[in-house]
Formats: sequence, structure tokens, C-alpha cells
Amino acid sequence: MNETYNLQRLNQLFRDLAEELDVPPSKYEEAKEHYDAVGEWLAEDDSELATYEPAIYPQGSFALGTAVRPLGDEDYDVDAVCLLQLGTDKVTQQQLKAMVGRRLLHPHSRYKEMVDPQDGGRRCWTIKYADASKFHLDVLPAIPDDCGWLIAQGVPAEWAVAAICITDRKTWNTNLDWPRSNPRGYSAWFKNQMRIQFDEAKARLARENRAEVEEIQDYEVRTPLQQMVQLLKRHRDLRYNGDEDKPISIIITTLAALAYNNEANLVEAILNVVPKMRQAIKNRDGVWWVSNPVNPQENFADKWQEEPRKAELFFEWLDAVEAEHQGLLTDRGFENIGHYLSNAYGERAARAVLAKFASRQSGAGNIAGVGPVILVPSKTSSPTAARVELPPKPSKPWRP
Repeated sequence: MNETYNLQRLNQLFRDLAEELDVPPSKYEEAKEHYDAVGEWLAEDDSELATYEPAIYPQGSFALGTAVRPLGDEDYDVDAVCLLQLGTDKVTQQQLKAMVGRRLLHPHSRYKEMVDPQDGGRRCWTIKYADASKFHLDVLPAIPDDCGWLIAQGVPAEWAVAAICITDRKTWNTNLDWPRSNPRGYSAWFKNQMRIQFDEAKARLARENRAEVEEIQDYEVRTPLQQMVQLLKRHRDLRYNGDEDKPISIIITTLAALAYNNEANLVEAILNVVPKMRQAIKNRDGVWWVSNPVNPQENFADKWQEEPRKAELFFEWLDAVEAEHQGLLTDRGFENIGHYLSNAYGERAARAVLAKFASRQSGAGNIAGVGPVILVPSKTSSPTAARVELPPKPSKPWRP
């Protein structure tokens, strides 16, 4: 067994895999164009919202740089906040949601036929674009929250000031407080967890492009943490395709970021982080708890108590990911890398990654007597040609 060599090869394969799953920069630019245009429409002088200085900014995976290409014919799901400068004593949740909806559904609005459903969702207004970009944009109405209580909980002021109150149809007819969120604060926390690698990657990209660091957009940068989250989410998607109890992205992202120690090597990061992800899952008097790092009172695992299968699947999935990646370091495990990548991450991405690997192997030749394990000479080709062996279609994730 040559574990060190296998680790080197796996790191290159997984870096290529993350690039295949990644959303291209052009899609980030399109997404920005979409939500910026919505923001301009909401803020025009004749809008009833103009007085409240509406501002739109992204949240979720597009803000974190962890979005992955949609599976099949699915759309790109872009989440954005529409922040209005109002206080909770000036407007109700229902009124706030209706104000944003009226502007989007205005007779002169280009979005009036694109809002689906027309009466809005539970929290957001969803705009489904009919063009070839395959986007839908979820617009979440929000107003500023009082950040003092978060600072008192130990959240740094620079993250707490971005806290917001949001609308939720399930709470606006009750005596419950406004639901709270802090996507901008979370994004800042997430970036801070990978600060060393993020700054180094940005500086490296600037050198490669002969540009100033300030000219490099955040969405152009990918760190091992971001790539790891992308891989974990796609692994989850294929393993639990269609299962409503599958592990949710915010828990995966939070636990991975908490366990990440700015490893520069992607596979080493996965091998180190996945076993540590359990450590941040607490059991408080029989209740599973995954704290929001920028709101300690919010439990991302709040549904696990009422739906214990969600917790069961999450721990099952963590066990599987850990065992699979450890097994790939063995010679026997690496021999099955083609099948594993196809089953765990999708056949299209696997074929592209293995084609790159085949090209490198053909160019580099054997190293230290170790042959290109996943490649076999084609009977009808020249001795230097190779073909990638893959199963005809994905099945259950392979286990070493």
C-alpha cells in the first residue's frame, strides 16, 4: 500500500471533482444581475417601498461560494434578502410581505407573470425566470433587528449588526416574536473560518491574473472548505435523492466550518473534518442541538426532536462519508475509484474528472512503479491510449 501516493492522487481527483460540481463564475454574475435588477425595481422613485431604502443582497450557498450545479433539469436556486428600513413597531410581518409582493406584482412590473405562486410562499416571493439561465430567485422581505441582544450573547458586534427580522406565514397571526435571521453575519463568520486559505487563494489568483487583490471577486475564489462543502452536499444529494429527511445544507456547512482548521489540502481537510463534525452536535437534556454561530439561541437541528429519523440519517451519513474516504486511501479502495466517484458524485462529473486523470497519467507515466489503477489499455487502441472504466449508471454509493 502506498497511502501517501494515494492521498496525492485523491487530492487532485477531488479538486477536479469540486471544479466540475462548481457553479461557473458566469452564473454568479447572472445571479447578481438578476437580484440587482429586482432591487432597482423595488427602489424606483414611484415605488411605495422607496421611502424605506430597499436593499437586496444574496444569502445561502451563492453568498458562501458553496453552490453546486443543479442535478438534471433543476434550476439554480438563488436566495436573496430584501431589507427595508422599518421597525417592528411600524409594520407587521403580514404588511411587510404584502408591500414587497405588491411591487413585484405591479401592473408595470416585468416580474408580475414570473412570481410563482402569485400569493407568495411561506417566507419568500419566488421569481421564476423564463429565459435560458434556469434561475429562480427567492426574495425574503426583512427589516433590521436590534443587535444588542446578540452582542450580549457573545456574538461579535461586526456580525451582530447585520441581524434581521423576517416574515413567516406560520407566525404572523400568533403572539410569537418576529422570526430572526442573520445571513450576512453568517457569511462573515464562514469566511472567517477559512480566512487564511481565502486570503492566500485570492492573492494567488491576483498574481495569476496580474491584477490587484481588490479586483478579485469573492465568487472567483474557492478554498478547501468551500470545495469540501460542495462535495459533501452532492454526496448527500445522490445518497438520499428525494428523501425529505436527508441532512440539510445549513447543518453540513456549519459543522464543516466549525471543524475546519485551514487545511490547504482538500482530501486532508475531508479526512480531518468529517470525524470532528459530530463534536459540535450537542445533546441538551435529550434535545439535539446545532447552534447558529451568529445566534446561539437558534438551533439548526430543531426538527430532529419531532422527526428523529432526520438525526438517524445524519449520523448514518457521517459514518458512511468517513468510512468511504478512509477506504479510498487503501490500494484496494483506490482501485474502485471510478465506480465510487460515479455512484457517490454522479456519472457526468466522474467521467470528466477521470478523463483529466487519464490525461495526466498518460503524460506522467508510472510513478514509483505504481500504474494508473483506474485506467486499462483499450484492446483496439494504441499502447498509449486509455479508457476510463465506469458503471453504466449510478447505483448505491460504494463502500470500501
